[in-house]
Amino acid sequence: MTKKAFIFDLDGVIVDTAKYHFLAWQNLANSLGISFTSAQNEQLKGVSRVRSLEKILEWGNKTISEEEFTTLMAKKNEEYLNYIETMDTSEILPDVPRVLDYLITKEQAIALGSASKNARIILDKVLLKEKFHAIVDGTDVSKAKPDPEVFLIGAQKLGVDPKDCVVFEDSVAGIQAANVANMISIGIGDPKVLHEADYIFKDFTEIKEEFINQLVTTEKV
Repeated sequence: MTKKAFIFDLDGVIVDTAKYHFLAWQNLANSLGISFTSAQNEQLKGVSRVRSLEKILEWGNKTISEEEFTTLMAKKNEEYLNYIETMDTSEILPDVPRVLDYLITKEQAIALGSASKNARIILDKVLLKEKFHAIVDGTDVSKAKPDPEVFLIGAQKLGVDPKDCVVFEDSVAGIQAANVANMISIGIGDPKVLHEADYIFKDFTEIKEEFINQLVTTEKV
């Protein structure tokens, strides 16, 4: 069987930490007198912390000092860390371990490609860290999705050509990054939102072993 690389985003793909980001960003926005909706939170998926705060300030038409900006980012992260401190294996999204284990039995390369600087902490909490051959997170990259940097570093770490990589993503920016990198893109979530993906599934329960076998033998053109 051909050796491919399977690169997984974290938030909204392996675990649903998006809800914790939403709560933390909402509390921050409200403290500034800015309303923050779940629809706006969708636009922050896969986006760096700095750019996320910039967007919230733009939506609220607010300007703050550089010092306050730094303070708010730290405060948001501290609140988010408090949420994820209580995480355990029950937070893993349905059938993710099944797919990871199947890829391992097929001797495929597996990497994490996430904008989160807390990715390693989360993987430790949900006991999945050992299933990944490489981890690329927010501490390894300088460019946010839709720039493909995070996925290209993942491919490099695994020693696999980008065209032989498959990316699982739940964000528009992540799908665009995979496409720019000339990787097979698989959207996990709403087809209307993720229509740029090569394939789309509601969640991993819809991904069968036959489909994974097909991915292993499919070339990106």
